Amino acid sequence: MAMRRLLRNICLPWNHRNSDAAITMIPWAWRLLPRNAARSVATSSANQRAEDPHRQLEAYGYFLPIQTRWQDNDQNSHVNNAVYYSYFDTVISHYLIRYCGLKTSLLTCPQVGFMVTNQCKFHTPISFPQIPLAALAVEKVGRSSVCYRLALFPPKPTKELPSVNHHDLIDGLFAGHPKLAQFDTLACTTGSSVHVFVNPATNKPENLPEDFRKGLQKLMSPA
Repeated sequence: MAMRRLLRNICLPWNHRNSDAAITMIPWAWRLLPRNAARSVATSSANQRAEDPHRQLEAYGYFLPIQTRWQDNDQNSHVNNAVYYSYFDTVISHYLIRYCGLKTSLLTCPQVGFMVTNQCKFHTPISFPQIPLAALAVEKVGRSSVCYRLALFPPKPTKELPSVNHHDLIDGLFAGHPKLAQFDTLACTTGSSVHVFVNPATNKPENLPEDFRKGLQKLMSPA
């Protein structure tokens, strides 16, 4: 019990409201722990990373570089936890518009997507001016609903920012693209979302068009 209180007091406060967030230790705090306890914490964190397939880059099929903004940071100099949801919403909407033919005008679109659930799990922080990589996979395509699996991958720790051009931001990147090598293969944040598509006139669920469905099925998660 005393050790648990010690760990709680010396962990960084970022995104502490999420009980699933990985323990991030202040560097000098490791010296306060008994050797066995420090080794246990490190081993537990390493095992957790290895056992979570959703943190692996290979679990995703579509990627979009995200330029963080100064306003994304909070008082702890990390991207605020609420901002991650906007990153995930961006990669979903980008793929639907670019590759599934989603119409965004209420005057012309035959259906609109309602986000009915969102979940985000924080592992390690990022901050401006980093350029992380948002990742998207599709776990299930229903009659009118879509279940997404999401992740955010930080750039590899080098002095240079990732090389991202206009085409990368317009088209995104698919699995196997050589530019993915600029990013860590272990996600700093993972999440999931569910869309339900409805008729904008009635707000009742609407069957997904076949072309729309095929675009989503290209990202069906193998996990």
